[in-house]
Amino acid sequence: MNTIKVTYLATADARGHLMRAQLLTHALREYGADVDVLTTSDEGVAFLAGFGITAHVLSHHYAVQFDTRQNMLPAETDAKIANYLFRPSRMCRDIMQLRVALRSADLIINDSFHPALLFMGCMPAWRGKVVHVYGASLRQVVQNNFSGRLPAILSRLFHRIVGWQINASLARIEHDFSYEATRDGTTFRLPTPVVVAALFDAAVPRPQACAAVYLNPHFRDPCLADGVETGLGLAGMHATLVGEGYAGRARWQAQDADWVRQAAASNLIVSAPGMAALSVALVYGRPIVLVLTEQPEQKINAARAAALGLAHRIVVWRGDAAAFAQDLCSACADLLQSAPTLPAQDGRAVAGARLQSWVAVLYELAKRSVQQLGVHHEPPITSAPHHDQQSARTTRHRT
Repeated sequence: MNTIKVTYLATADARGHLMRAQLLTHALREYGADVDVLTTSDEGVAFLAGFGITAHVLSHHYAVQFDTRQNMLPAETDAKIANYLFRPSRMCRDIMQLRVALRSADLIINDSFHPALLFMGCMPAWRGKVVHVYGASLRQVVQNNFSGRLPAILSRLFHRIVGWQINASLARIEHDFSYEATRDGTTFRLPTPVVVAALFDAAVPRPQACAAVYLNPHFRDPCLADGVETGLGLAGMHATLVGEGYAGRARWQAQDADWVRQAAASNLIVSAPGMAALSVALVYGRPIVLVLTEQPEQKINAARAAALGLAHRIVVWRGDAAAFAQDLCSACADLLQSAPTLPAQDGRAVAGARLQSWVAVLYELAKRSVQQLGVHHEPPITSAPHHDQQSARTTRHRT
């Protein structure tokens, strides 16, 4: 019996894309799918290897540019992407490589908005296999990239072209930390997938309040790390500190395979407002301190967290470590006083249901692709795998 064959391309600009890739790859393989994973940097390959996923770099030429404080650099990003689009040795080369993957795959997943698959996803020869996966806030930011930076007629044209490219594909999976699973034609709206965290031993006493900190690799400014350490110390909190940008720094780890379990059992989380971190906070009922920077989609996420009433506080890094430490200390004190102390009891069940919904949709789309293209593959699925079967493989997590 043939199984479905999936190629998953996850951009390495932020680890959330890679986290989804490893979660969904393990979940799909658990049900017999054949999944190949591609990414866009050597660091991305190393990250995925830490979760038992062997990945390959499509090419190193496409990347969003950031400074050491996770602020996106628009001009530098535009230049990098223009170089990628218009140099024949770059995007054209990647398309040639992806053609091979498309020949043998039933489905190819674009997470999120890699230009080569945006182009291929609107071309008649390929679009029947391409599924775009993206955060709801990220699509808004991508389409509005030139708003206020180019004449209105040009920015609107860019908005429409990108929207047409996205909508021309086989399907789209738009995710958000607070979504319920819904469907609108060929657009599926799903809650961001979350690791099914291993149970924490509640019988082990803790001498002080605990914070689970994750800062993505774009945070590299040592003064910001100073502010985080000092602020949590002033708040009297023990901290699990994780951040690739601070690898080698005392007390920090580049990666922690147990981070979600630590976060689920912590008194609070400290992270930038990415979809993954907000999902962990929501699913496991943990208050969160959001470190806000000039990252457009994360500003949207923070506004949604406020609108939904998620227990959170916002701190903004402005280059002053002492001021940031005081702000962080105050934010932690407010949350410790006002937020619930016990994790959500149904967090594991909610996380498992989220993964199940993704696997079911991806199998449905693979079957649709096979039917449309007239190729005989028979995906053996009646329901998604149970989350307990996956938990041993998917608890290694970083948002």
